[in-house]
This record gives sequence, structure tokens and C-alpha cells, in this order.
Amino acid sequence: MVVGNVNSSEACDVVVIGAGPGGYVCAIRLAQLGKDVILVESRASLGGVCLNEGCIPSKALIHAAETLEHIRHADSMGIHIDSPPRLDMPKLKAWKDSVVKRLTGGVATMQKMNGVRVMQGTARFVGTHQVEVMLDGRPSMIDFQQAVLATGTTAIELPFLPCDGQFVIGSREALDLEQVPEKLVVIGGGYIGLELGTAYRKLGSDVTVVEMLDQLLGGSLEPEINTLLNKRCKQLGINVLLQHKAISAKAGQPGEVVVEDKDGKRLTLPANKVLVAVGRRPNTAALDLPSIGLQTTPQGFVQVDIERRTALPHIFAIGDITEQPMLAHKAYREAKVAAEVIAGHPAAYDVRVVPAVMFTDPEIATVGLTEAQARSAGYNVQVGVFPLKASGRAMTLGAPDGLTKVVVDLDSQRLLGVHLAGPQAGELIGEGTLALELDAFIDDIGHTIHAHPTLSESILEAAEIALGTCAHFAAPKR
Repeated sequence: MVVGNVNSSEACDVVVIGAGPGGYVCAIRLAQLGKDVILVESRASLGGVCLNEGCIPSKALIHAAETLEHIRHADSMGIHIDSPPRLDMPKLKAWKDSVVKRLTGGVATMQKMNGVRVMQGTARFVGTHQVEVMLDGRPSMIDFQQAVLATGTTAIELPFLPCDGQFVIGSREALDLEQVPEKLVVIGGGYIGLELGTAYRKLGSDVTVVEMLDQLLGGSLEPEINTLLNKRCKQLGINVLLQHKAISAKAGQPGEVVVEDKDGKRLTLPANKVLVAVGRRPNTAALDLPSIGLQTTPQGFVQVDIERRTALPHIFAIGDITEQPMLAHKAYREAKVAAEVIAGHPAAYDVRVVPAVMFTDPEIATVGLTEAQARSAGYNVQVGVFPLKASGRAMTLGAPDGLTKVVVDLDSQRLLGVHLAGPQAGELIGEGTLALELDAFIDDIGHTIHAHPTLSESILEAAEIALGTCAHFAAPKR
């Protein structure tokens, strides 16, 4: 719960607008560095979309769905369930909400412990050193020396398919359903749509994913991983319609969604719920930035320099409003850079790579250049691809459908990218991220002893394939 401890007129060293991953971390770090900070947040709890209706609740739902799926297939390991597993959706929702409440409460506690003052309301600039915060029609004014913008993003709605919260829903509503929809149509085959679509398929929904492009996840994956993803969707019974777009929808029992393929052929899909997950847009309009001479891009993003300063040097911006990639962990780093610069310490956002994780099935994690990107950049490319069917640990987990791929510059032997698909890919990508950040050579990985039997060995094995020294898999000649 947000603590309203700011009077109708206040002053501070720094005002931080937005209490998502970037904003709340920035406020804490500024306070640690001796700054008097006011944190402004429009919602009633801290943590932004990530903690309240994004990263955290979605992963709780996904974990529950995976657990149910494991139980259904436990008989392959000789574990027999005498009766079919039963899903108690209200209890699942309550557990998911308890996780969110504990984490958002922890964020509020950390603000208090560090002396950050918190105000609930919607902020708008009324001067280059003053913001108005509106709550329930009552304005409060804050005079500041410096400001940090961290207002995040909002889900994009389709003009012909507006979210009504009942039949047409967004990711927020999808994470708060009281019952599993019998038929779910997902508009958008990006990571949000595919994560939630896969989870609900495992929970019992009949799921169809509609994607305008010719590949899932924006076509950004290595082809080997894309093949695995498509294969798994078919195994799960997810109906994927590529190169299709939604035309219209009508509620009913069930309702229907009309889609059209690239040749104009139309198809009517039955649906109890329609999840629209076609992207997100920055929350910058309400700030009224043009009134203080700060322009955004046509898409609404705020441009910043390496210190996260905007065109007005005393105003900083971090997180999703500073363009791609829209990831909480990127915002964490930007938050600390901005805080340290404001406090007079040398700091810069000069990271080499930012990892990305998609909690689909298989779980996918990627960092650095893909093979295609490396070749386009002019590198003499060598790759190593290690299938998890040759991993002892993956086999004991009953999860042999996956792979690890490394991309290497053959001339310098430097690592360029690491791409994983399979169990715990998100946990494993840290090794690849650190290696790229340290500008590692491929033999730095190939000569590092990895514990056995573990999934992390797959990174070693892929490196050894690239080096031509692998003893556990005979890679085909390329």
C-alpha cells in the first residue's frame, strides 16, 4: 500500500515518477546516496506492471500450469495418480495474489526503511522544476531539483477490438480470471501471448494463437529454436495460425473471432475469451513533456544519453519509456546509473548485452548476436549446437527436447551469442551474459570445468562443438 505522507506542497532533491522496477530501485539507490527523494506512483501498490500484473503473477501462473502438466505425465516415470488432477482456480488465484502481495509489500517496506517519501497520484509537469500530482481530483505540488521518469508502458489495444475486461481481455485480466476459459483465442504470438496461451492450454483451455508474422516471437529466434517451439506447440495441442490477422470479434456463449490470412481468406474461431497481446506503448502522454520543451519520439519514447539524461540535463528517464528492450532487468541497471549520476558519481549505461527470457514451452533464453545477425555484421561465424537429448541431466528431468547454441567469431575466437531452449534456460543464460560482458573467448568456456550432471554443461558442450573437441555429441559438418 502506498504511504501518503506528502502534504499539498512539498520540495525534494529528486522526484521519481513511477514505482515499477526502474523507479522503485532508483528511489532506493538515491536515498542510499543521501538524496531526499519523493516517489510518485499512480496505482495503490508499488512494483509497477512487473510485480502487479506482469512478470511475477504470470510466472506464478506458468509454474502452476507446468506443475499440472508434470502430474498428468508422471505415469511415464512409474508415478501413478489414482484420479485425474483437479484444478482449483480460485485457490490458484489466491496463491498467485499472495506472492504479488508479499513482493509489493517488501518494496514498500524498503522505501520506508531508506527514508523515501511516497505519494500516490498521477504526475504532470507544470514547470521544469515542478510537478503536479493529482489524486481523486485533489492536486499536490512538488518542487524538485532533479527528476527521473520511470512511468513504464501500457498494453496496446486494437481499435476494432477494444478491451472490455470480460470477453476481450489484456494480460492484466488474463492473470486474474476466476475460471479457465473453455476456448481462448490469443491475438499476438509474441512472448506475452505465447506464455499465457501456453499456460492456459496446460490448465485446460482450447487455445488458438493468431500471429500476423510468419514466425512466433517476432521471428527473432535461432531457426533451430523456432523449430522446437513449433513442434512443442503442436504436441500441446495449441492451434497456431501464422500470417493471420484478427478482423472482428463478437461476444456470445461462446463468442467468435474472425481472422484473415495473407490471401484474404477468412476463418471464424469460437472463443469464450479473446486475449489481445500485440505489444505495449510508453506511458508518457500524461506527463505533458512538451510543455517543458521535452519532445518524445513519434511512438512516445523518451530519448536519453549514456547517463540516462534527457534533452533537459536535470531530467532523467529509465526503463521501458527509453525504448527497447522493454525488460525489468534493463530498468534495474538504468535506475542505478541514473541515481549514481544524480549523486555525482561516475556512472554510465555502457552494457554490452541484455539477456532476454521467454517463459514458454520450451523455456527460451537468448543473449548477444544470433547466427544470422553475426553473419550480417560481417563476422566469420562458427557455431556450436548441443541438443539436450545428449544431456544426462536433461534426460533425468524428462526434458530432452531442447538445445544450447553458441555463436563464435572464428577469426578472433570471441564469443558473440548464446541461445538456449529447454528447462531452466532463464537460470542458465547468466553464464552466457557474463561471458559476453567480459568479452570472453570460446575456449574460456570450453576450458572451464562445469559440474556434472547439470544443465549448465550444455553450454560447455556447445562451446566444445564449436572448438571441435566435444566427446558427447557428433555434430554434423556445416
